[in-house]
Amino acid sequence: MKPIEKIISPVGQRNLLFLTVCIFGIGAVGSNFLQSDKIVPPREYSAEQYQKPEFVDIVKDIDAEFAAHWEKEGLIPAPPADYLTRIRRLSLGLTGAIPSLQQIRVFEEVSPSNNPIQWWLSHLFEDRRTSGYLAERFARSYVGVENGPFVTYRRRRFVGWLGDQFYENRPYDEVVRSLITAEGVWTGNPEVNFITVTIDQNDEGNNPDEVKLAARVTRAFLGVRIDCVQCHDDYLDERWEQKDFHQLASFFSGTDMKISGIRETGKSYEYKYRRKPLKEVPKMVPFLPELLPDNGAPRERLAGWVTHEENRSFARTTVNRIWALMFGRPLVEPVDEIPLEGPYPPGLEILVDDLIKHDFDLQRLIRVIASTRVFGLDSKVSEGYLPLTANHDRHWAAFPISRLRPEQVAGSIVQAASLATIDADSHIIFRMARAIQQGEFVKHYGDIGEDEFHAQVGTISQRLLLMNGKLVYERTKDDLVANAATRILATAQDNSMVVEAAYLSVLTRRPSQAEQNYFIEIFDQKESRSRQEKQEDLYWALINSTEFSWNN
Repeated sequence: MKPIEKIISPVGQRNLLFLTVCIFGIGAVGSNFLQSDKIVPPREYSAEQYQKPEFVDIVKDIDAEFAAHWEKEGLIPAPPADYLTRIRRLSLGLTGAIPSLQQIRVFEEVSPSNNPIQWWLSHLFEDRRTSGYLAERFARSYVGVENGPFVTYRRRRFVGWLGDQFYENRPYDEVVRSLITAEGVWTGNPEVNFITVTIDQNDEGNNPDEVKLAARVTRAFLGVRIDCVQCHDDYLDERWEQKDFHQLASFFSGTDMKISGIRETGKSYEYKYRRKPLKEVPKMVPFLPELLPDNGAPRERLAGWVTHEENRSFARTTVNRIWALMFGRPLVEPVDEIPLEGPYPPGLEILVDDLIKHDFDLQRLIRVIASTRVFGLDSKVSEGYLPLTANHDRHWAAFPISRLRPEQVAGSIVQAASLATIDADSHIIFRMARAIQQGEFVKHYGDIGEDEFHAQVGTISQRLLLMNGKLVYERTKDDLVANAATRILATAQDNSMVVEAAYLSVLTRRPSQAEQNYFIEIFDQKESRSRQEKQEDLYWALINSTEFSWNN
């Protein structure tokens, strides 16, 4: 029997492929039109768990600190934001995309009235997008954004491994210890990529770089920038000396590349300080030396010191980074430069104590922050309230708005164009299309790299990409299979429902009465433009609104 490609001509093969796609598309559309929204309720949600004193009291203590701080500054905080605004913030910060219309409908119909935010977080934690997105964000501070030395480094495997740790909610101190002490082959033991990313393939030794590893450890895990004294003492506040950095780097001196991968060899570290001869550098830590274990391999001792429960710099840095992901801005700026001594902003030390007490449980940390009054504040005030000022923003008396990151903009455009949630359970075709489209968009929009939380300024080219770019055009045009705009128009009972569904899909809120009336009037007008063209214009306008591109 001849192979099928020999029987069907090239033209026939293309037609067959087109027919297959059409059949799949019709089936997908039909199934989504006929079936009700289906999202499996979170398995791990327990309302009683978040009503216990050990949870409620921590939230109250944080709220009290912020309330006292606002009173001291003479500030009346913004009113509470509605629940849809809050779940949008959480989805953007934890998954990199806005909620789908399907998720919004289920949230409003199924989530418990007494604690819907914790129900929503349970849903997000069981969504693989959350662990994957958190892994990518954390990986930027661990290994940067470049692909590194291909022979000895696999970034994708590293991010995948990190995502698995977050999905399983492995204690964060254990994750960090695994990174610092990693051994073996970078393909079989993905955590080893934290070490191998520092290898310079042009270096004959082909060994990890102690200096780069020391810099990563201090910034990513301790929120301390002592790599600035790599070449000389600190002449500004005279806190750090050059030896502080190189004594820390010395812990990685025996980390070498062998046939079996990364292994500990016991090799010493030598460095030539300014105007001094080359000398062996001892293994010492720059502060709290009493916490350094006496026994064990060098990297094991270092990992024990970094993650020690009394080394509060580790817990502070963890809290600060999670806070930054949820708010779009760290509690202490910059995110990787936190003073060893106070004073600290409200809430920080309470969150640090709670994180340590609960064994570095990141999911609990996120739940506590999401329950606080400060996270639930609005970013605007209605008529009758005193206007918000720069002081409100500076002292967290209103939710701080910030521009969405490139991948958040891309992910939100793709999600807004789909009524159903595009997650790990979606068909492979939809997930592949999302990945390709997001990658192309971010490439043109501009990735901000490792500097995660610096203030972003919008550019003309970014605005033009949103206004005229391929992604926005393809996700708003007339396409019954792929685009929510068309499907809403085909299924909504009247123009009022069309406008409401579009607003919920794109902005995660319902239109105001004025907005509703304005667009209904446009849809009701008898003119040359079709309803489909008007719907495309509505979707385009919402995606290009300032509101869409900010985390409000």
